[in-house]
Amino acid sequence: MENDLYIRCKNKDRNAQRELYEQYAGRFFVTCKRYLKNDEDAEEILADSFYQIFTKLHQLNNHLVFEAWARKIVVNQCLQKLRKKQPFSISIEEQFVDLPDSEPENISEEKSILHLLNFLPEGCRTIFNLFVMEGYPHREIAEMLSISEGTSKSQVSFARKKLQELVKLQTVNS
Repeated sequence: MENDLYIRCKNKDRNAQRELYEQYAGRFFVTCKRYLKNDEDAEEILADSFYQIFTKLHQLNNHLVFEAWARKIVVNQCLQKLRKKQPFSISIEEQFVDLPDSEPENISEEKSILHLLNFLPEGCRTIFNLFVMEGYPHREIAEMLSISEGTSKSQVSFARKKLQELVKLQTVNS
């Protein structure tokens, strides 16, 4: 983020806030979609996240770390939404996933990955996103979700295995 845009946003300049939103909304929407299957939920969390970003921007002292700081807000908003839907838990029943019969043709690699993530159980997908996509260590994931570190590790392993199966299935059906 440019220093000028940062200062204008801190001063509650609506045009600057719109500019900031337009600059980051696409990236942050993709982050929301990795956690939430439903577009409406992702859009709601995106709006809630930007509200938090704009109201807490005064707490950020360095505009150079804005994106990482804001992404953390987005991820935390997604996790709050998942907790509200139902208490976060990993169960044996969630280990069984219906694999898709086929993959739609002509979709971009990013959309394909997002599509495949939707076939993972919610808890597994959340942990995979936190570890692989966001870079959180298993210890922090365990603390954030009130699970054991071993559960976090096993869910990432399970997710990788299932994603490999889905990629193979996608290749066969192409």
